[in-house]
Amino acid sequence: MTDDTTTERHPGGGVPYRSGRRTAVRVAVPLAVAGTIAAGIGLVPALADDAPPNLPALTAEQVVAKALGSQAQTLSGTVSVSADLGVPSQLFSAAGGGLGSGGAGQGSSAAPEAKLAGLLGGDHTLRVAVDGPDRQRVGLIENLSEYELVHNGDQVWAWDSSTNEAVHLTAPQGARPEGHRGGAPLTGVPTTPAEAAKEFLAAGAGTTAVTVDGTANVAGQKAYQLSVKPTQSGSTIGEVRIAVAADNGVPLAVVVKGTDGSAVLDVHFKDVSFARPAAKSFEFSAPKGAKVTEQRAEVGGEGRQAPGGAPEQPGADGLNVVGEGWTTVLSTRLPSGDAAPAPAESGKQGRHGGEGRAPGQSVQGLVKSLGKPVQGGSLISTKVLNVLVTDDGRVFAGAVTLPVLQSAAGVK
Repeated sequence: MTDDTTTERHPGGGVPYRSGRRTAVRVAVPLAVAGTIAAGIGLVPALADDAPPNLPALTAEQVVAKALGSQAQTLSGTVSVSADLGVPSQLFSAAGGGLGSGGAGQGSSAAPEAKLAGLLGGDHTLRVAVDGPDRQRVGLIENLSEYELVHNGDQVWAWDSSTNEAVHLTAPQGARPEGHRGGAPLTGVPTTPAEAAKEFLAAGAGTTAVTVDGTANVAGQKAYQLSVKPTQSGSTIGEVRIAVAADNGVPLAVVVKGTDGSAVLDVHFKDVSFARPAAKSFEFSAPKGAKVTEQRAEVGGEGRQAPGGAPEQPGADGLNVVGEGWTTVLSTRLPSGDAAPAPAESGKQGRHGGEGRAPGQSVQGLVKSLGKPVQGGSLISTKVLNVLVTDDGRVFAGAVTLPVLQSAAGVK
Protein backbone atom coordinates (compact mmCIF):
# COMPACT_ATOMS: atom_id res chain seq x y z
CA MET A 1 0.00 0.00 0.00
CA THR A 2 1.33 3.40 -0.92
CA ASP A 3 1.92 6.18 1.57
CA ASP A 4 -0.40 8.65 -0.17
CA THR A 5 -1.73 11.45 2.01
CA THR A 6 -4.45 13.99 1.53
CA THR A 7 -5.07 17.15 3.50
CA GLU A 8 -8.56 18.44 4.19
CA ARG A 9 -9.42 21.67 6.05
CA HIS A 10 -12.20 21.90 8.61
CA PRO A 11 -15.08 23.93 7.11
CA GLY A 12 -14.94 26.33 10.05
CA GLY A 13 -11.29 27.13 9.44
CA GLY A 14 -9.90 24.67 11.99
CA VAL A 15 -6.64 22.75 11.83
CA PRO A 16 -6.28 20.74 8.60
CA TYR A 17 -6.77 16.99 8.98
CA ARG A 18 -4.14 14.85 7.33
CA SER A 19 -5.06 11.31 6.37
CA GLY A 20 -1.78 9.42 6.11
CA ARG A 21 0.15 6.43 7.33
CA ARG A 22 0.72 7.87 10.82
CA THR A 23 -2.88 8.80 11.55
CA ALA A 24 -5.29 6.70 13.56
CA VAL A 25 -7.83 6.48 10.76
CA ARG A 26 -8.20 3.47 8.50
CA VAL A 27 -11.23 2.31 6.66
CA ALA A 28 -12.17 -1.34 6.32
CA VAL A 29 -15.21 -1.87 4.12
CA PRO A 30 -17.79 -4.01 5.95
CA LEU A 31 -18.58 -6.38 3.12
CA ALA A 32 -19.89 -9.33 5.14
CA VAL A 33 -22.47 -7.43 5.17
CA ALA A 34 -21.55 -10.51 3.77
CA GLY A 35 -20.26 -7.80 5.83
CA THR A 36 -21.25 -6.76 8.47
CA ILE A 37 -21.43 -4.34 6.82
CA ALA A 38 -25.98 -2.65 6.84
CA ALA A 39 -30.76 2.83 1.40
CA GLY A 40 -32.68 4.02 -1.37
CA ILE A 41 -33.33 7.19 0.66
CA GLY A 42 -31.45 10.47 0.91
CA LEU A 43 -29.13 11.72 3.58
CA VAL A 44 -31.38 14.41 4.97
CA PRO A 45 -34.18 12.16 6.33
CA ALA A 46 -31.60 9.84 7.86
CA LEU A 47 -29.32 12.34 9.53
CA ALA A 48 -31.35 15.45 10.27
CA ASP A 49 -34.41 15.47 12.52
CA ASP A 50 -34.59 19.31 12.62
CA ALA A 51 -32.34 22.35 12.48
CA PRO A 52 -28.67 21.36 13.01
CA PRO A 53 -27.34 22.14 16.50
CA ASN A 54 -24.57 24.57 17.29
CA LEU A 55 -21.56 22.61 18.57
CA PRO A 56 -17.95 23.56 19.33
CA ALA A 57 -15.77 23.34 16.22
CA LEU A 58 -13.72 20.13 16.11
CA THR A 59 -11.29 18.83 13.51
CA ALA A 60 -12.04 15.59 11.70
CA GLU A 61 -9.24 13.90 13.62
CA GLN A 62 -10.85 14.94 16.92
CA VAL A 63 -14.26 13.59 15.88
CA VAL A 64 -12.74 10.31 14.67
CA ALA A 65 -10.85 9.98 17.96
CA LYS A 66 -14.11 10.63 19.82
CA ALA A 67 -15.85 7.85 17.87
CA LEU A 68 -13.08 5.26 18.14
CA GLY A 69 -12.39 6.13 21.76
CA SER A 70 -16.01 6.11 22.93
CA GLN A 71 -16.32 4.50 26.37
CA ALA A 72 -20.08 3.97 26.13
CA GLN A 73 -20.73 0.32 26.97
CA THR A 74 -24.49 0.27 27.34
CA LEU A 75 -27.36 1.28 25.09
CA SER A 76 -30.75 0.25 23.81
CA GLY A 77 -32.93 1.54 21.05
CA THR A 78 -34.53 1.10 17.65
CA VAL A 79 -32.35 0.88 14.55
CA SER A 80 -33.55 1.45 11.00
CA VAL A 81 -31.67 -0.42 8.28
CA SER A 82 -32.31 0.37 4.63
CA ALA A 83 -30.25 -1.18 1.86
CA ASP A 84 -30.39 -0.83 -1.90
CA LEU A 85 -27.26 -2.63 -3.03
CA GLY A 86 -28.89 -3.97 -6.18
CA VAL A 87 -28.08 -7.56 -5.18
CA PRO A 88 -30.43 -10.16 -6.75
CA SER A 89 -32.81 -11.56 -4.13
CA GLN A 90 -31.81 -15.11 -5.04
CA LEU A 91 -28.34 -14.45 -3.67
CA PHE A 92 -29.74 -13.44 -0.27
CA SER A 93 -31.36 -16.84 0.19
CA ALA A 94 -28.30 -18.62 -1.18
CA ALA A 95 -25.88 -16.69 1.02
CA GLY A 96 -26.59 -18.63 4.17
CA GLY A 97 -26.28 -22.09 2.67
CA GLY A 98 -24.37 -21.79 -0.57
CA LEU A 99 -21.81 -19.01 -0.68
CA GLY A 100 -20.45 -19.79 2.79
CA SER A 101 -20.11 -22.95 4.82
CA GLY A 102 -19.51 -24.04 8.34
CA GLY A 103 -21.59 -21.30 9.92
CA ALA A 104 -23.50 -21.50 13.17
CA GLY A 105 -26.53 -23.76 12.90
CA GLN A 106 -26.01 -24.42 9.21
CA GLY A 107 -29.21 -25.79 7.71
CA SER A 108 -31.51 -24.16 10.27
CA SER A 109 -33.76 -21.22 9.38
CA ALA A 110 -32.52 -19.62 12.63
CA ALA A 111 -28.87 -19.57 11.50
CA PRO A 112 -27.67 -15.94 11.84
CA GLU A 113 -25.67 -16.01 8.61
CA ALA A 114 -28.75 -16.91 6.58
CA LYS A 115 -31.25 -14.71 8.40
CA LEU A 116 -29.24 -11.51 8.69
CA ALA A 117 -28.09 -11.71 5.07
CA GLY A 118 -31.57 -10.32 4.41
CA LEU A 119 -30.45 -7.01 5.93
CA LEU A 120 -28.55 -6.43 2.69
CA GLY A 121 -31.79 -5.66 0.89
CA GLY A 122 -34.93 -3.66 1.66
CA ASP A 123 -36.07 -1.84 4.77
CA HIS A 124 -35.83 -3.35 8.26
CA THR A 125 -36.36 -2.30 11.86
CA LEU A 126 -34.30 -3.76 14.70
CA ARG A 127 -34.60 -3.51 18.46
CA VAL A 128 -31.15 -3.66 20.02
CA ALA A 129 -29.74 -3.80 23.54
CA VAL A 130 -26.06 -3.79 24.52
CA ASP A 131 -24.41 -4.23 27.92
CA GLY A 132 -20.69 -4.40 27.26
CA PRO A 133 -18.90 -6.88 24.98
CA ASP A 134 -20.54 -9.98 26.50
CA ARG A 135 -24.22 -9.10 26.33
CA GLN A 136 -26.11 -8.06 23.22
CA ARG A 137 -29.60 -8.67 21.89
CA VAL A 138 -30.98 -7.97 18.42
CA GLY A 139 -34.64 -8.41 17.55
CA LEU A 140 -35.96 -8.28 13.98
CA ILE A 141 -39.74 -7.96 13.61
CA GLU A 142 -41.40 -7.95 10.20
CA ASN A 143 -44.24 -9.63 8.33
CA LEU A 144 -45.91 -10.74 11.58
CA SER A 145 -42.87 -12.83 12.49
CA GLU A 146 -39.89 -12.16 14.70
CA TYR A 147 -36.27 -13.16 14.92
CA GLU A 148 -34.17 -12.96 18.08
CA LEU A 149 -30.41 -13.10 18.44
CA VAL A 150 -29.13 -13.09 22.02
CA HIS A 151 -25.55 -13.18 23.34
CA ASN A 152 -25.14 -13.58 27.09
CA GLY A 153 -21.66 -14.53 28.28
CA ASP A 154 -20.75 -17.92 26.83
CA GLN A 155 -24.25 -18.51 25.45
CA VAL A 156 -25.63 -17.46 22.07
CA TRP A 157 -29.23 -18.10 21.05
CA ALA A 158 -30.89 -17.46 17.69
CA TRP A 159 -34.61 -18.10 17.20
CA ASP A 160 -36.91 -17.80 14.19
CA SER A 161 -40.60 -17.59 15.11
CA SER A 162 -41.78 -18.37 11.57
CA THR A 163 -40.45 -21.91 11.83
CA ASN A 164 -40.02 -22.17 15.61
CA GLU A 165 -36.42 -23.21 15.06
CA ALA A 166 -33.54 -22.20 17.32
CA VAL A 167 -29.76 -22.45 17.29
CA HIS A 168 -27.90 -22.64 20.61
CA LEU A 169 -24.15 -22.08 20.67
CA THR A 170 -21.92 -22.51 23.69
CA ALA A 171 -18.37 -21.14 23.80
CA PRO A 172 -15.65 -21.07 26.46
CA GLN A 173 -16.02 -17.94 28.62
CA GLY A 174 -14.14 -15.06 27.02
CA ALA A 175 -13.65 -16.86 23.71
CA ARG A 176 -14.94 -15.38 20.49
CA PRO A 177 -17.30 -17.75 18.73
CA GLU A 178 -16.83 -18.20 15.02
CA GLY A 179 -18.82 -15.35 13.50
CA HIS A 180 -17.72 -12.83 16.15
CA ARG A 181 -15.81 -10.18 14.25
CA GLY A 182 -14.51 -6.85 15.41
CA GLY A 183 -17.31 -4.40 16.03
CA ALA A 184 -20.15 -6.82 15.27
CA PRO A 185 -20.08 -9.21 18.21
CA LEU A 186 -22.99 -11.47 17.32
CA THR A 187 -22.62 -12.44 13.68
CA GLY A 188 -20.13 -10.25 11.88
CA VAL A 189 -23.07 -8.37 10.34
CA PRO A 190 -23.22 -4.79 11.63
CA THR A 191 -26.65 -4.34 13.25
CA THR A 192 -26.11 -0.92 14.85
CA PRO A 193 -24.64 2.31 13.49
CA ALA A 194 -21.78 2.01 15.99
CA GLU A 195 -20.76 -1.41 14.62
CA ALA A 196 -20.95 -0.23 11.02
CA ALA A 197 -19.07 3.01 11.72
CA LYS A 198 -16.25 1.33 13.61
CA GLU A 199 -15.72 -1.10 10.74
CA PHE A 200 -15.31 1.89 8.42
CA LEU A 201 -13.20 3.79 10.95
CA ALA A 202 -10.92 0.89 11.85
CA ALA A 203 -7.15 1.29 11.97
CA GLY A 204 -5.30 1.69 8.58
CA ALA A 205 -3.94 4.64 6.69
CA GLY A 206 -3.06 6.25 3.43
CA THR A 207 -6.39 5.56 1.73
CA THR A 208 -8.90 7.96 3.30
CA ALA A 209 -9.85 11.63 3.32
CA VAL A 210 -12.01 12.63 6.31
CA THR A 211 -13.70 15.98 6.91
CA VAL A 212 -16.29 17.36 9.32
CA ASP A 213 -19.36 18.29 7.30
CA GLY A 214 -21.71 20.09 9.66
CA THR A 215 -23.85 18.85 12.54
CA ALA A 216 -27.19 17.08 12.93
CA ASN A 217 -29.80 15.89 15.42
CA VAL A 218 -30.14 12.11 15.33
CA ALA A 219 -32.51 10.18 17.60
CA GLY A 220 -32.66 13.17 19.93
CA GLN A 221 -28.86 13.43 20.19
CA LYS A 222 -26.62 16.25 18.99
CA ALA A 223 -24.03 14.94 16.56
CA TYR A 224 -21.13 15.86 14.30
CA GLN A 225 -21.26 14.63 10.72
CA LEU A 226 -18.16 13.06 9.20
CA SER A 227 -17.62 12.73 5.47
CA VAL A 228 -15.30 9.79 4.74
CA LYS A 229 -14.03 9.27 1.18
CA PRO A 230 -11.53 6.84 -0.35
CA THR A 231 -8.40 8.15 -1.99
CA GLN A 232 -7.31 4.82 -3.44
CA SER A 233 -8.72 3.65 -6.77
CA GLY A 234 -10.71 0.46 -7.25
CA SER A 235 -13.51 1.07 -4.73
CA THR A 236 -17.17 1.30 -5.76
CA ILE A 237 -17.95 3.42 -2.67
CA GLY A 238 -17.89 7.17 -3.18
CA GLU A 239 -18.54 8.41 0.35
CA VAL A 240 -19.55 7.29 3.83
CA ARG A 241 -21.30 9.79 6.11
CA ILE A 242 -21.20 9.09 9.83
CA ALA A 243 -23.06 10.98 12.57
CA VAL A 244 -21.08 10.90 15.85
CA ALA A 245 -22.78 11.82 19.15
CA ALA A 246 -21.24 14.97 20.56
CA ASP A 247 -21.65 13.85 24.19
CA ASN A 248 -20.19 10.34 24.18
CA GLY A 249 -18.81 9.67 20.70
CA VAL A 250 -21.22 6.84 19.83
CA PRO A 251 -21.86 6.68 16.07
CA LEU A 252 -25.60 7.20 15.59
CA ALA A 253 -25.99 6.95 11.82
CA VAL A 254 -24.08 5.65 8.82
CA VAL A 255 -24.99 6.32 5.20
CA VAL A 256 -22.98 4.73 2.38
CA LYS A 257 -23.07 6.29 -1.08
CA GLY A 258 -21.93 4.75 -4.34
CA THR A 259 -19.64 6.47 -6.81
CA ASP A 260 -22.73 7.80 -8.60
CA GLY A 261 -23.80 9.64 -5.42
CA SER A 262 -26.84 7.48 -4.64
CA ALA A 263 -27.33 6.14 -1.11
CA VAL A 264 -27.04 2.36 -1.00
CA LEU A 265 -26.95 1.67 2.74
CA ASP A 266 -28.47 3.57 5.66
CA VAL A 267 -28.18 2.40 9.27
CA HIS A 268 -29.38 4.85 11.90
CA PHE A 269 -30.93 4.99 15.35
CA LYS A 270 -34.56 6.10 15.42
CA ASP A 271 -34.41 6.29 19.22
CA VAL A 272 -31.62 5.48 21.65
CA SER A 273 -30.91 5.39 25.38
CA PHE A 274 -27.49 4.96 26.95
CA ALA A 275 -28.85 3.63 30.26
CA ARG A 276 -27.92 0.05 31.19
CA PRO A 277 -30.56 -2.38 29.88
CA ALA A 278 -32.26 -4.65 32.41
CA ALA A 279 -30.49 -7.97 32.96
CA LYS A 280 -33.59 -9.85 31.81
CA SER A 281 -33.10 -8.31 28.36
CA PHE A 282 -30.38 -10.89 27.76
CA GLU A 283 -32.23 -13.91 29.10
CA PHE A 284 -33.60 -16.38 26.59
CA SER A 285 -35.05 -19.88 26.56
CA ALA A 286 -36.39 -21.68 23.53
CA PRO A 287 -40.20 -21.65 23.26
CA LYS A 288 -42.09 -24.87 23.82
CA GLY A 289 -41.91 -27.20 20.85
CA ALA A 290 -39.01 -25.39 19.20
CA LYS A 291 -36.57 -27.44 17.18
CA VAL A 292 -33.19 -26.65 18.77
CA THR A 293 -29.84 -27.18 17.05
CA GLU A 294 -27.07 -27.46 19.65
CA GLN A 295 -23.58 -26.45 18.58
CA ARG A 296 -20.31 -25.64 20.28
CA ALA A 297 -18.86 -22.42 18.93
CA GLU A 298 -15.52 -22.71 17.20
CA VAL A 299 -12.57 -20.35 17.33
CA GLY A 300 -10.89 -19.01 14.17
CA GLY A 301 -7.83 -20.63 12.63
CA GLU A 302 -4.47 -19.59 11.22
CA GLY A 303 -3.83 -17.19 8.39
CA ARG A 304 -3.38 -18.30 4.78
CA GLN A 305 -2.03 -16.83 1.59
CA ALA A 306 -4.31 -15.64 -1.17
CA PRO A 307 -3.77 -17.14 -4.65
CA GLY A 308 -2.12 -13.94 -5.82
CA GLY A 309 0.27 -13.89 -2.87
CA ALA A 310 -1.53 -11.16 -0.89
CA PRO A 311 -2.10 -11.71 2.83
CA GLU A 312 -5.29 -13.64 3.48
CA GLN A 313 -6.73 -13.36 6.96
CA PRO A 314 -9.15 -15.99 8.30
CA GLY A 315 -12.66 -14.88 9.10
CA ALA A 316 -16.01 -16.33 10.02
CA ASP A 317 -17.77 -19.09 8.11
CA GLY A 318 -14.86 -20.00 5.86
CA LEU A 319 -14.40 -16.41 4.70
CA ASN A 320 -10.96 -14.91 4.20
CA VAL A 321 -9.92 -11.28 3.84
CA VAL A 322 -7.65 -10.26 0.96
CA GLY A 323 -6.15 -6.78 0.92
CA GLU A 324 -7.06 -3.87 3.15
CA GLY A 325 -8.78 -0.52 3.26
CA TRP A 326 -11.37 0.35 0.64
CA THR A 327 -10.26 -2.43 -1.68
CA THR A 328 -10.75 -5.24 0.83
CA VAL A 329 -12.01 -8.45 -0.79
CA LEU A 330 -13.69 -11.37 0.95
CA SER A 331 -12.96 -14.80 -0.44
CA THR A 332 -14.36 -18.26 0.14
CA ARG A 333 -14.87 -21.48 -1.79
CA LEU A 334 -18.08 -23.05 -2.96
CA PRO A 335 -19.03 -26.35 -1.32
CA SER A 336 -17.48 -29.24 -3.21
CA GLY A 337 -20.81 -30.35 -4.60
CA ASP A 338 -21.34 -26.92 -6.16
CA ALA A 339 -17.87 -26.19 -7.49
CA ALA A 340 -17.58 -25.86 -11.26
CA PRO A 341 -20.09 -28.50 -12.44
CA ALA A 342 -19.51 -29.90 -15.90
CA PRO A 343 -22.09 -28.80 -18.49
CA ALA A 344 -23.72 -32.23 -18.52
CA GLU A 345 -24.21 -32.02 -14.75
CA SER A 346 -25.53 -28.48 -14.59
CA GLY A 347 -29.09 -29.71 -14.09
CA LYS A 348 -28.30 -32.02 -11.19
CA GLN A 349 -29.00 -31.22 -7.57
CA GLY A 350 -26.11 -29.40 -5.91
CA ARG A 351 -24.96 -30.40 -2.48
CA HIS A 352 -26.62 -27.38 -0.96
CA GLY A 353 -30.07 -26.83 -2.38
CA GLY A 354 -31.80 -23.71 -1.24
CA GLU A 355 -34.62 -21.26 -1.53
CA GLY A 356 -34.33 -18.77 -4.32
CA ARG A 357 -32.89 -21.11 -6.94
CA ALA A 358 -34.56 -23.75 -9.08
CA PRO A 359 -34.55 -27.38 -7.85
CA GLY A 360 -31.28 -28.98 -8.84
CA GLN A 361 -29.59 -25.66 -9.60
CA SER A 362 -26.15 -25.39 -8.03
CA VAL A 363 -24.81 -22.15 -6.60
CA GLN A 364 -22.35 -22.10 -9.51
CA GLY A 365 -25.29 -22.43 -11.90
CA LEU A 366 -27.16 -19.66 -10.08
CA VAL A 367 -24.18 -17.32 -10.39
CA LYS A 368 -23.85 -18.08 -14.10
CA SER A 369 -27.55 -17.42 -14.67
CA LEU A 370 -27.40 -14.07 -12.85
CA GLY A 371 -23.95 -12.95 -13.95
CA LYS A 372 -21.91 -12.59 -17.08
CA PRO A 373 -18.80 -14.42 -18.26
CA VAL A 374 -15.53 -12.62 -17.64
CA GLN A 375 -11.89 -13.64 -17.73
CA GLY A 376 -11.42 -16.25 -15.01
CA GLY A 377 -15.08 -16.98 -14.24
CA SER A 378 -18.48 -15.32 -13.86
CA LEU A 379 -19.27 -11.85 -12.47
CA ILE A 380 -22.37 -10.61 -10.69
CA SER A 381 -22.25 -6.83 -10.76
CA THR A 382 -24.46 -4.63 -8.54
CA LYS A 383 -24.57 -0.96 -7.51
CA VAL A 384 -21.73 -1.44 -5.05
CA LEU A 385 -21.02 -5.12 -4.42
CA ASN A 386 -19.34 -7.22 -7.09
CA VAL A 387 -18.91 -10.99 -6.88
CA LEU A 388 -16.50 -13.04 -8.98
CA VAL A 389 -16.90 -16.83 -9.01
CA THR A 390 -13.89 -18.43 -10.64
CA ASP A 391 -14.06 -21.44 -12.92
CA ASP A 392 -12.52 -23.58 -10.16
CA GLY A 393 -15.23 -22.68 -7.61
CA ARG A 394 -13.62 -19.85 -5.63
CA VAL A 395 -15.67 -16.77 -4.68
CA PHE A 396 -14.32 -13.22 -4.37
CA ALA A 397 -16.64 -10.40 -3.28
CA GLY A 398 -16.19 -6.77 -2.39
CA ALA A 399 -17.23 -3.18 -2.92
CA VAL A 400 -14.54 -3.06 -5.58
CA THR A 401 -14.16 -3.12 -9.34
CA LEU A 402 -13.67 -6.27 -11.42
CA PRO A 403 -9.88 -5.78 -11.87
CA VAL A 404 -9.48 -5.72 -8.07
CA LEU A 405 -11.40 -9.00 -7.76
CA GLN A 406 -9.39 -10.59 -10.56
CA SER A 407 -6.15 -9.50 -8.91
CA ALA A 408 -7.24 -11.02 -5.59
CA ALA A 409 -8.09 -14.25 -7.40
CA GLY A 410 -4.75 -14.36 -9.22
CA VAL A 411 -6.45 -14.09 -12.62
CA LYS A 412 -3.94 -12.86 -15.20
